[in-house]
Amino acid sequence: MTAVLARGLRKTYGTKTALDGLDLDVGEGTVCGLLGPNGAGKTTAVRILTTLLRPSGGRAEVAGHDVVRRPREVRRNIGLVGQHTAVDELLTGRQNLELFGRLHHLGAAAARARAGELLERFGLRHDGPAKDYSGGMRRRLDLAASLILAPPVLFLDEPTTGLDPRSRTEIWRAVRELVAGGTTVLLTTQYLEEADRLADRVAVVDAGRVVAEGTPDELKSRLGGDRLDVVIRDPERLAEAAGIAARAAGGPVESDPDARRVSAPVADRVKALTEVPAALAAAGIEAEDITVRRPTLDEVFLTLTATETPAHAGEERA
Repeated sequence: MTAVLARGLRKTYGTKTALDGLDLDVGEGTVCGLLGPNGAGKTTAVRILTTLLRPSGGRAEVAGHDVVRRPREVRRNIGLVGQHTAVDELLTGRQNLELFGRLHHLGAAAARARAGELLERFGLRHDGPAKDYSGGMRRRLDLAASLILAPPVLFLDEPTTGLDPRSRTEIWRAVRELVAGGTTVLLTTQYLEEADRLADRVAVVDAGRVVAEGTPDELKSRLGGDRLDVVIRDPERLAEAAGIAARAAGGPVESDPDARRVSAPVADRVKALTEVPAALAAAGIEAEDITVRRPTLDEVFLTLTATETPAHAGEERA
């Protein structure tokens, strides 16, 4: 079943185009990572899918409900964690969650019980006001608040921006637990590692449309499988090392003078690890490191969005 669907979604602001025919499918109980450079249209897409904006064209459904014709039904079935926390910093975590429960029309007893469940689930036992929470704790509280009614679809718009690695890992763990319980998650992020760790499928957005979609491994395979990285000691001999790597490569060689590194796709990793070190040694080129690895999602992202496009003036920050 499809939890989030978009077909030909468009959004314009005067002469500016934020979305230009975006198509998207997110299966139930999965995580879809929405990646793209600043101004690509990610936040605009989320705002339309959560009924905060009306599209200029196309159609979209969330949890089986049209976002334009049945916005109330959509809102009953979603949670949204925006780019900035939406909790009251003068209230405690419990008071915040009870307040959100009452705003969702839960009775006092039900709101209190639900707040207790979520505080335990997210490890938020601090009794002080939210202003004294760490960034990671505030973000977990924000995530807990979005789950007051246990929505089947959750939208996370860059949920870990600005967090330290430990806090980011805590949010990742919470998201995995939600998905294991059947929640569908649409995640926009600037962290490629985040999408690699969490997403079942990734949609790369550029200039307001999806330019590539697939599992992280499927997208990585577009760059030709394994890649050879060679770091040499003498930067003056980088061109010679690139020539040696090129003879073992199945595609173009990339050089990074600052890192003293050459990188190239290879069809036979064992052959590359055997021949390249021997050739470097024969040429008198000292290597500091030689590795064969899979392409990273960062490399996929940079390749797919290599054509520079102006940021859309209509892109909004949630």
